[in-house]
Amino acid sequence: MELPFDASGLTLALACLGALCLGISKTGFPGLAIINVLIVAELFGAKNSVGIILPMLIVCDLLVYPLFRKYASWAQVWPLVPVTLAAIIGAWLLLDALEDETARRVIGVIILFMLGLQLVREFRKEFLEHLPDSRIFRWISCLLIGVSTMLANAAGPVYSIWALVHRMKKEEFLGVGARFFLLVNIFKVPFLGQLELINRESLFLNGLLLPALITGILVGRRLIHLVPQRMFELLLYGFSAIAGIRLLFF
Repeated sequence: MELPFDASGLTLALACLGALCLGISKTGFPGLAIINVLIVAELFGAKNSVGIILPMLIVCDLLVYPLFRKYASWAQVWPLVPVTLAAIIGAWLLLDALEDETARRVIGVIILFMLGLQLVREFRKEFLEHLPDSRIFRWISCLLIGVSTMLANAAGPVYSIWALVHRMKKEEFLGVGARFFLLVNIFKVPFLGQLELINRESLFLNGLLLPALITGILVGRRLIHLVPQRMFELLLYGFSAIAGIRLLFF
């Protein structure tokens, strides 16, 4: 994988913007992570972007977990783990064969499906009255999270919709997510290494983007306490919709 640093710094500047958005998303606004996915996919290709983004996600998870540890517990995470890890393995088997454009559209469909599900629950509650307690709903959510995180590191919006269905508060949302995605992202490393999507060049780029990533984490941690719960939910809806449409149609 060649990294086009000869574009007068423009490529690196855009990649830093993506890393900044990723850092903010991990401590404040999860939907912003999709901006990083879109930028890195446009610069380096959808499949290469998976290997570039994963180490940054792990750095974020390691830094964010202590910040929100007290707001959740591992007991909330374990029910999500088996189906998610199984879905990751299944998606890994498909990833090498998928074209970039196909991978983008699959993730777009997943995001828009979960958004539609939450909107139905918001405005037609009687249809999905018992959905948060449904084992089937949890399995489907975990399947979609596992596939989307392996194919494009784009599980944030899917997790956001799942959390919104469960009416999680901001801090609980971040506490559960920090634990869950730390486990999930570490699990993915050997699979992407086997596909050579994590390599010397991608790790070199990660090092260059690290300052922007950490800056985003610091900014996001401050912003999350300034945004009301309802505005937080509306922002998640908006970011999820934009992400799904962009990946599916553009």
